[in-house]
Amino acid sequence: MFSIIVLVVAGLAAGALNAVAGGGTFLSFPALVWIGVPPVMANATATLAALPGYIGSAWAYRQEIGSRGPIPMRAIIAMAVLGGFLGALLLLITPPEIFVSVVPWLLLFATAAFATGPSLLRRFTRSGGGLAGGAALALLLAVSIYGGYFNGGLGIMLLAAFGFTGFTDLHQMNGLKNVISAILSTVSVATYIAAGLIAWESAAILALACTVGGYLGAHAARRITNMAALRVFITLVGLAMAAAFFTL
Repeated sequence: MFSIIVLVVAGLAAGALNAVAGGGTFLSFPALVWIGVPPVMANATATLAALPGYIGSAWAYRQEIGSRGPIPMRAIIAMAVLGGFLGALLLLITPPEIFVSVVPWLLLFATAAFATGPSLLRRFTRSGGGLAGGAALALLLAVSIYGGYFNGGLGIMLLAAFGFTGFTDLHQMNGLKNVISAILSTVSVATYIAAGLIAWESAAILALACTVGGYLGAHAARRITNMAALRVFITLVGLAMAAAFFTL
């Protein structure tokens, strides 16, 4: 019963955070580890739990996704599929003890990306231009591999990558972020399932709670006037979770 309560509370909070500002992984992944799910399996399970939210968000932005951009949509999707698969494979071959030692650094990196993302994004979108050709695709592939390996901070990293590659329409960038998150997570989750890395009971509880939390969070977002304070709070949560994993 205790594990169910932890997952429900973490899922509701994570879903709400994702709907408002992002950062839900800072709660869902540690919650799974806290109730005894091995870290590698917890990472895979947290990715599966986040997938319904990605798909729903991608559908909501479907009209913006079709807009023209500096990189062809087929190329973006190809990088997402390849990156999600390679990232998942990288997780599968990473020894559990190595992954445990890397997790706090990944959480710190994701927290830094979350905290600095808005200012970097404004700088990129103001400048226009950006990387092109092979360099742009390489950047998207690298971010997709990261997302297939560890889902934390993926959204803001994708936004930054699109800014680097010359996208300037924030609505289109959000749409692309959601569809790429959905695609690469679907590929990585399929790989995790084939490898038997999903804690199914925990995944079902967490996914349902995340979905409900996302719905409630979307409505609550309209009433939040101080997004900067919320971002600071989520950043502090990320730092606290990273510090906790350093002690494992």
